[in-house]
Amino acid sequence: MKSITLKSDFILISVAVIWGLAFVAQRIGMDHIGPFTFNGLRFVLGCLSLLPVIFLTRNKTSAKNNDGIIKAGTISGIFLFFGISFQQVGLVYTTAGKAGFITGLYVVIVPILNLFFKQDKTTLGTWLGAVMATIGMFFLSVTRDLTMNFGDFLVLCSAICFAFHLIIIGKISSRFNTAQLSLVQCVVCAALSLLVAVIFETFVLADILSVAIPLIYGGVLSVGVAYSLQIYGQKNSPASHAAIILSFESVVAAIGGWIILNEILSGRGIFGCVLMLAGMLTSQLYSRKTLTP
Repeated sequence: MKSITLKSDFILISVAVIWGLAFVAQRIGMDHIGPFTFNGLRFVLGCLSLLPVIFLTRNKTSAKNNDGIIKAGTISGIFLFFGISFQQVGLVYTTAGKAGFITGLYVVIVPILNLFFKQDKTTLGTWLGAVMATIGMFFLSVTRDLTMNFGDFLVLCSAICFAFHLIIIGKISSRFNTAQLSLVQCVVCAALSLLVAVIFETFVLADILSVAIPLIYGGVLSVGVAYSLQIYGQKNSPASHAAIILSFESVVAAIGGWIILNEILSGRGIFGCVLMLAGMLTSQLYSRKTLTP
């Protein structure tokens, strides 16, 4: 059982690294094409990358695993669409490093939401972690004149959507084939993104080709590989436990933004990041220690 848990943890860590670097790719993409165009195209690439996997494993999947997969994948795909859309548009106005850390707040939001879905008692660690993370986000995102960057606010909205997505995947991941469920949610996200892009954005082939590498990384690795690995990893990992591992993406995003994009956080921002990371860890390390009634 421990080997299964370690395998799931390793898979989720790999997902966190891929997603963390994806913030850099997404930020680069915003310099050339619209956010919904970028998301739509990268999710199309993600869908295409999943087709060979589904074809090669088609004989290993029982028919009953398909029952309800369209409905489940559509629901998770809608939350994924809103989460990735808020994040992508937010990246137009903020840095990859800040976006990574704010997105990581889902590690605090997930256990709080679970209190309502599972009717668990509020834990001391959850509330302490939430307070620390909130204070940290204040130092990271709110300026001295008490204003919050519009991009940071949008990324915060994406963190809430991703928290719902994590909980949904935690509930349905063990019921369906990993690649097929990933394909359904990616198709939904791609369709919705392209629909919005057609209405509000313009397609310029030269601009799209100029971000081919970020698109390939964001599509094949971040979408096709990482979202499939997330589903597979969460089959043997509770949503709250998966959230703390996946929150490592915020650290990778900050490092990637610093090395690749030359993004530099102020001392106030670094202090906020430290508080947020401490809050994320606290909310999980003490999540099982419930308050006495």
